[in-house]
Amino acid sequence: MTQERSQRVRVSVEDHMALVTLSRPQKHNALDLQMFEALHAAAQGLREEPGLRAVVLHGDGASFCSGLDFLSITAAADGGASLAAMLDQPVPNFFQRAAYDWLLLPVPVIAALHGSCLGGGLQIALAADIRICSPEAQLSVMEARWGLIPDMAITRTLTRLVGIDVAKELTYTARVFDGREARALGVVTHLHENPLAAARELAAQIATNSPDAVRRAKRLYDEAWSATAEQTLALEAELQRQLLGTPNQLAAVSAGLRGLPAQFTDPA
Repeated sequence: MTQERSQRVRVSVEDHMALVTLSRPQKHNALDLQMFEALHAAAQGLREEPGLRAVVLHGDGASFCSGLDFLSITAAADGGASLAAMLDQPVPNFFQRAAYDWLLLPVPVIAALHGSCLGGGLQIALAADIRICSPEAQLSVMEARWGLIPDMAITRTLTRLVGIDVAKELTYTARVFDGREARALGVVTHLHENPLAAARELAAQIATNSPDAVRRAKRLYDEAWSATAEQTLALEAELQRQLLGTPNQLAAVSAGLRGLPAQFTDPA
């Protein structure tokens, strides 16, 4: 078991699974500059974590993440001019990376949502592969309330989950909706009274499968979702060729035929 702690984000790894905890509970895990930096560091560290098969992302205390701590960030960044410079960084920029980095992880990411999941907090959750949400959670694409647009990789996430009319309505109104409506709209994957427990159970289930196959399945869907038929069919064949006859693929077949759990070797 490995553990890493920062002022804003805790990371623990055990049994091939990482638990990433946003840890600013007194502020409902609102995003200040330190939180952005800690999220970058956590995701980068997990890209190098040996034996990792799944990640669970959740918030400490009463909420997942209540969004941008605007006053703190503008004060720390010394006003709008510095913020504009941060937005002008090569993409993904400083703010986008807090969400986009989870898309880049080669293993599945499961977000457990409760309490407030607003603005930038929702955009981080949208970057997970799967979202398990409390029915009473409060969600919102809230940026319009502050005269802004959502800009933390939402064009790579929400657009794959809902129709463009739903995305526009949620963004234009900045209204708050609960977990039940989020599930009906397709914004979240499952509802559960204890999202963290359900997310950890799902991560454990994923971790029993071949890490080679799961990683390639994530790559398949992420790269093929908006590509042409020619590109996606070629990618299916390419990734399947990479798996056929490998030790983990043979171990999966052997275990399946014997009805026993497979023993897999993790990628280096």
